[in-house]
Amino acid sequence: MEKMNEIIKGNRIALKPIEEKDIVTLWNYIYGEENPEWKQWDAPYFPLEKVTLEDYEQAMKKRIEAGLDERRVITVDNEIIGIVSYYWEHKPSNWLEIGIVIYSPNYWNGGYGTEALKLWIDYLFNSLSIHRIGLTTWSGNERMIKVSEKLGMIIEGRIRKSRTYQGTYYDSIKMGMLREEWMDKKASE
Repeated sequence: MEKMNEIIKGNRIALKPIEEKDIVTLWNYIYGEENPEWKQWDAPYFPLEKVTLEDYEQAMKKRIEAGLDERRVITVDNEIIGIVSYYWEHKPSNWLEIGIVIYSPNYWNGGYGTEALKLWIDYLFNSLSIHRIGLTTWSGNERMIKVSEKLGMIIEGRIRKSRTYQGTYYDSIKMGMLREEWMDKKASE
């Protein structure tokens, strides 16, 4: 895995590598509340299984020490508000998927997620030898779909009624963008 540990700066946010000092803050966002509000939008059909702070710290320290760099914290004025990530859907064919969570509702609907995702996509296309980036969400997260479309992603697949949440079926939405589409979009801005 390539090491990509620089800080990515935007207009209002920065994407920073996770450091040991961030671990408690992240744990509190993820596991500090019984039913965190962000989880209603981030795959709520998967239960959030509680992890102790000690276990989380141990796992995160190992990741940091190993130099794994597939995540960045999203910060505003050095305050963590969320995280961006990527994972390999299929590394031999360079199929990469990305994700984003803005944990703090105070930063929802303010363009912070759009800016973070734009910086992350640009960084990944410029840092990795990939030809596409994908993102998977669900039809109940209309804001994520709109942000992705705003950035130039298109819906590549819809798996109908494949997710159930609070007794209602939702579609799984597969979105994606090709490198040339991203470069064309950047050139026209």
